[in-house]
Amino acid sequence: MTTSALDPRADALRRGRILNVVSLLYNAAEAIIAMTAGLAAGSIALVGFGVDSMLELGASLTATWRLTADSDPKSRERAEFIALRLTGASFLGLAGYVAYESVQSLRHHDVPGESTIGLVLALFSALIMPPLARAKRRVAETLGSGALAAEAQQTMLCSYLSWILLLGLALNASFGWWWADPLAALAMVPIIGREGWEAMRGRSSCACHPHVHSP
Repeated sequence: MTTSALDPRADALRRGRILNVVSLLYNAAEAIIAMTAGLAAGSIALVGFGVDSMLELGASLTATWRLTADSDPKSRERAEFIALRLTGASFLGLAGYVAYESVQSLRHHDVPGESTIGLVLALFSALIMPPLARAKRRVAETLGSGALAAEAQQTMLCSYLSWILLLGLALNASFGWWWADPLAALAMVPIIGREGWEAMRGRSSCACHPHVHSP
C-alpha cells in the first residue's frame, strides 16, 4: 500500500501542488495572449480578461505558499489566515477592475474589433477552468482549507468571465452589440465582490469542513 493511500492529506497536498503548477503556467500564457490580442483588437474586455489572469496568478502563488506551510499545525493556521485574506484582496481587486473598465467602456462607447484569437482563448478557458476548479475544491475539502476553497472559487469565476467574454465577443462580431460584454461583466461584480468581502472577514462563502482532521 502506498504512502498516499495511507495518508489522504499527503496525497491532497501532492495533487494541490500539481494543480497549482498547471494554473500558474496556464494563467501566465492566458494573460500574455489575452492582453496582446486585446490591445491589437482594441477590446477592453479582452485586456480585462488578461488582467484577471494576472490576478489568478497571484491567487495561485498564494495557494502554493499555503500548501507549503501545511506540515506544521501552527504554521498552517497562520498561512490559512494570511492566504484567505490575500485571496480576498485579489477578489476585490478583480471586482474593482471589472467595474471600472465596464463603466468606462459604456461611457466612451468603446467598440472592440473582432478577435479570432480572443474567441478561441475564451472558449478554451471556459472549458478547462471548471474541471480545474472542481479538482482544487476537492483538495481544499480534504485539507479543510477555506483559503484553498476560495482560490478554487476564483478559478470557477474565471470560467464564468470566460463565458461572458465569449458571448460579448460573439455578439459584437455577429450583430455589432458592443455593449453586451460590459453589461454582462457588470452583472458579475457583486458576486466577485461578495466573495472578496467574505474572505477578507476571515470567512469564505465556499468554505469547507475538513474530511481529514490534522493531527
